[in-house]
Amino acid sequence: MFAVSPFVPLAIGFFGLGTGYLIYGPQELFGWPRRDAKVDAATGMWGIWLPGACQLFAGILLFVGMTWFQVFKDAPLYMAALAFSAYGIHWFVLGNNRGKQLDARPNAGMCVAYFILSVVGLLIFFIAGDWAVGLLFVGLALIYAADFFASIGVKAAERALGLVHIVTGLWLMWLMIASAFNFSLGTHLVL
Repeated sequence: MFAVSPFVPLAIGFFGLGTGYLIYGPQELFGWPRRDAKVDAATGMWGIWLPGACQLFAGILLFVGMTWFQVFKDAPLYMAALAFSAYGIHWFVLGNNRGKQLDARPNAGMCVAYFILSVVGLLIFFIAGDWAVGLLFVGLALIYAADFFASIGVKAAERALGLVHIVTGLWLMWLMIASAFNFSLGTHLVL
């Protein structure tokens, strides 16, 4: 019905999640800014609107493009649509919980599910030969492993979570840059 589009909406999802990690990571790793009600309200809003909304938007566009309009044909994009949608929705909860200073212990169960989703993603993208996105899912798996232990009160795990958030956030910024350049200028940066 429609022509296949080379313009896959990846950059907005990568940018949103990367921004969220670069906001949360320094706080977890360095304790900056120090958490209080105002800082939690601000980081909560950032969590909802950047990683939450940007990823959910990218995921819905991918699903609709693949299923209703069939303008995206690359099969691994199904995993990208699933991941962007699921991770986006979970950031709405994370941001809301942070903003309201709610208990983080229930995140432990969420971490198990998202660790499994991350492992599925890394397997799919490595098997498909897309090591750059597979590497992103390695970072995501490490995030949920660290977050599990941070959620149950292991203090050192919060610092590990911050480090993995920052490293993965920087990798997401690279994926956003590569997506933007490749789709806009026809370059062939690693993506």
